[in-house]
Amino acid sequence: MLRRLAPAVLTVLVVALGVAALAVRPPQGVPQRTADFVVLAGVAGLRWEDVDPQRTPTLWRMAQEGSIGSLSVRSAHRPTCPVDGWLTLGAGSFAAWNGSRPDGGCPAAGVAVEQPDGIGANLPDQESVVQYNQQRLPWNTVPGSLSESVRCSVAVGPGAAVAAARPFGRVDRYASALPEDPRVLLGSCVLSIVDLGTIEGTDPATRAEEARAADAQLARVVAARPPRSLVLVAGISDTAAPSRLHVVVADGPGWERGWLTSASTARDGYLQLVDLAPTALAALGRPMPERLFLGRPAVSAGGRPADLADAINAPADADREAAAQRTVSGKFFTVLAVVQVLLALAVLPLLRRARPHAGPTGPTPAPARLVAGFEVLLVAAALTVPAALLADAVPWWRGEHPGWIFAGVTALLVAAGTAAVRFAPGYAGTLGPLGAVAGLTTLVVGLDVLTGARLQLNGVVGYSALQGGRYSGLSTVGLGVLLAGALLSGGWLAQRVPRGWRPAVVVAVGGLAVVVVGSPYLGADPVGAIALTAGLSVAAVISVGGWLTISRLAWATMAALAVGVGFAVVDLRRPPAERGSLGRFLSAVGDGTGGFTVHRSSTENFETLVNSPLTVLALAGGLLVWFALLQPWGGLMRLFGIYPAVRAALAGTAVAAVLGGVLDGAALDVAGAAAA
Repeated sequence: MLRRLAPAVLTVLVVALGVAALAVRPPQGVPQRTADFVVLAGVAGLRWEDVDPQRTPTLWRMAQEGSIGSLSVRSAHRPTCPVDGWLTLGAGSFAAWNGSRPDGGCPAAGVAVEQPDGIGANLPDQESVVQYNQQRLPWNTVPGSLSESVRCSVAVGPGAAVAAARPFGRVDRYASALPEDPRVLLGSCVLSIVDLGTIEGTDPATRAEEARAADAQLARVVAARPPRSLVLVAGISDTAAPSRLHVVVADGPGWERGWLTSASTARDGYLQLVDLAPTALAALGRPMPERLFLGRPAVSAGGRPADLADAINAPADADREAAAQRTVSGKFFTVLAVVQVLLALAVLPLLRRARPHAGPTGPTPAPARLVAGFEVLLVAAALTVPAALLADAVPWWRGEHPGWIFAGVTALLVAAGTAAVRFAPGYAGTLGPLGAVAGLTTLVVGLDVLTGARLQLNGVVGYSALQGGRYSGLSTVGLGVLLAGALLSGGWLAQRVPRGWRPAVVVAVGGLAVVVVGSPYLGADPVGAIALTAGLSVAAVISVGGWLTISRLAWATMAALAVGVGFAVVDLRRPPAERGSLGRFLSAVGDGTGGFTVHRSSTENFETLVNSPLTVLALAGGLLVWFALLQPWGGLMRLFGIYPAVRAALAGTAVAAVLGGVLDGAALDVAGAAAA
């Protein structure tokens, strides 16, 4: 009787853990009205390396008194060209100007601005731009949403006109350049958008001169700012490939000496370009558009160093790290995939030679030293991803040859981890290496998440702020490694206890992983938590023996659905501005715009599937298991028969990894990381 009830009891327990992990959210300060006027000043290409007290004294003084951060300028196209950046600013969502552009570059053509009455302006191309964003791009963006949310707005300069133009192309008040006395113009509307110019190129002298000119214009804006106003200065876009992180400064009442952050990044010191529009409306106390912006209002967080030079060094260093990560990451995963596939192919002859035969003759066993050497290589390969994550604790990106420094640090960490596993007690046992590798992997990733996921941000095996997909919590690779490590650790521990206690051990270990993955305080990945719930249910149900049957898969599916529905109910009861990704998606389904999210997710899955080296690892791992390890000479069938808890853990890992990747728009990347 108890055995029959076990699946139901375990399912309820797993569901309770999952909903508990997802339902609790960190307290978010509700942005209050702080200003009567907002001035958005944009400088295309402005980075923190361009800011110093000599050439940009006004910006330096604003940064000293206000709040600062790194700005990710992701938009609909990459790189985010100046016209795309201005359009995204005014839309509050990912947008792009229609028309052709050179590969990796930005079009040189300007934007047509007509001034028929000397007061405002018209953008004759705005109608086609709106249609392009509504019909051709997957974000359902409405250019001009920011201006539509206020009664009156001012634009100074052609870039600002793009941001301030309403959907039908009208700019309320327009000046091609700052007038002699800008006070009347900036005080005529509650929202002013000012184009301060562009900083481009790589020549330091040229950038310094352009930064000096932009700062001189900013000084005139600050001198003429209306009373009780918020001034936001932002490096509004890139000027060429590759993308970089840019400057963002908020100066005004309530924004004193802090780090800028928002609910869209959940990371102190980071904002997205799409956050600026909701920040302006929140500061003015205006309601958000009926269809929410993709961005969230910024707030000022504490913890900034008192010395501005030290504070600025943090975002400047983050920009260098993100730029180096982009170069190193692709090479790392390509080399990893090639090495692991070659290692798997090299092991196949050893497996065949190790097969026992009943007859008097058989293949000659491989030399013991050769087998031991390959065992050590397999352990090293399995520890490569967590070692690469740990390597980000060393500032390798600051060196002259960052790629080689990263490779050297990672190799040293792999060697240290391999030695620790090799000389750990129990290594000679069949499950000794498996338990040691799984435990060490779980420890490395888990501790990073518990301490703020600092190694994930801009890390080679983490996520990049330049990509704009995630700024906190677990990365796609981190999710795959953690769920594999946690479930295999649970299976290894369960195999060491009496049969009746195995499901409880698997649920205990896996349940902690669900909390770590799903909690907004930690992994902040609700989709990953739902997928891990399904894998955990599979592992728990078959840990006492048997195979993955239809009924057991049904229990796992029910558990995942129950967690998803429970979290959705909780999330939908929150105010719209505080909902998570699942709540926003269900709201979009309700108002008829959910198809854009589904289309975007399917597009991301396809692009990741065909472009990622981790796809090779996932497919190679599946082929290795199916055509080799499950054969009589492969040994996996025998292992499964002797150690059912390990079989359960591997089955749960496969279910969770595939489900998590597909639902998160990462295709087989999660499965590839788990396979690695």
